[in-house]
Amino acid sequence: MSFIPEPTVLLQFAIATFIIAITPGPDMTLFVGRAVSEGRASGFACMAGALTGCVIHTSLVALGLSALIIASPEAFLALKVGGAGYLVWLAWQAITKGSAFSPDTAKRAPRSLFRNWVTGLGINLLNPKIILFFMTFLPQFVSAADPHAPSKLFFLGMFFIALSIPVTAPMVIAADRFASLLKRSPRVTRIVDWLFAGIFSAFALKILTAQVR
Repeated sequence: MSFIPEPTVLLQFAIATFIIAITPGPDMTLFVGRAVSEGRASGFACMAGALTGCVIHTSLVALGLSALIIASPEAFLALKVGGAGYLVWLAWQAITKGSAFSPDTAKRAPRSLFRNWVTGLGINLLNPKIILFFMTFLPQFVSAADPHAPSKLFFLGMFFIALSIPVTAPMVIAADRFASLLKRSPRVTRIVDWLFAGIFSAFALKILTAQVR
């Protein structure tokens, strides 16, 4: 099939994808954080939202629209500010609202799966580093002169998602099991809340320093 790259290319792509998938990022922090605080379903809902964002990024790359965003300094700056602001907001939520294991849990309505999905989608779409990643990573495995380049880019994007799931899903499951330990220690729970807030803040600063190379 014309839209499937050569087996050697797929093998190289799979190895690179595995390395990338196990590298921590704001999306992984979100999956694990929500699984710890609200349960496995919430973690997977955030994960599904982020993967939906990957589908959108892949489509934009295949259509060449991501290049237009990167080529516009104003659009790229707006994306960086929006993405960093979103992460800071998530950090603030972790500190002020805390974990779902806090004593006032019963007073707060739990987030719906849809809301968690939207959060995962937002953290993915508003991260300029992900746009840069898809713009620079996927094209390395497809020749610009290939007449089937758009379809191969889209296939690789979907292949990236399929390969990422077996890596990220166990982390969400493990986080859900770790949650039972936090229920017995409110102090540790608050430490974890501050830890996630700090990680989100650090990623926000990293996003603001993203540059087009």
